[in-house]
Amino acid sequence: MPPTDEAVRLARLQAIFYVATGVWPFLSMRTFEAVTGPKVDRWLVKTVGALVAVIGSGLAVASRRRQLAPELVLVAAGSAAALATIDTVYVARRRISPVYLLDAVAEIALVAGWAR
Repeated sequence: MPPTDEAVRLARLQAIFYVATGVWPFLSMRTFEAVTGPKVDRWLVKTVGALVAVIGSGLAVASRRRQLAPELVLVAAGSAAALATIDTVYVARRRISPVYLLDAVAEIALVAGWAR
């Protein structure tokens, strides 16, 4: 059964969000840190960014082809849930800036969209 238009739109939205936020530290670590706070391990920021951008790229290709396999939906929802959890836990532990709660809200909205 082909995916619904809503699922394709959600995949496209997540793709744009993930590619944009994933490549941001590569394009300008200075502006990334201006928003999210200073980082000790910039290599780790770039590693996470690269992985998020790859997930977003996969979603972009799948949404363009209108082929959202269950495995890809699991990756989309699971990565959003994982990122929301990390954001929330580490803001609560005061290890990362509270600005990450904005990301957590966006990630939770993606999980909710995929749950529908």
